Amino acid sequence: MTSFTRTDRTALEGLSARTTLPALSLIAVRLAWAYVLWTQRRKTRVHLSRLDDHMLRDIGLSPREADIEMRKPFWRP
Repeated sequence: MTSFTRTDRTALEGLSARTTLPALSLIAVRLAWAYVLWTQRRKTRVHLSRLDDHMLRDIGLSPREADIEMRKPFWRP
């Protein structure tokens, strides 16, 4: 599985905010940024699903709140 570092995400975020790139390059960068963001959300929600009630309380979430977050599709923030 591909792993993205903070530097990769920061670079893609910076590129996606630029408007001086050629149109096709800008589309490619924005698609890559969306892929990285969606992958990060999916991984975070999978990790959240593995936490027990005690760990959820440690991070300030109730089991119900965690369940709501885990059920979101990857494209929803």
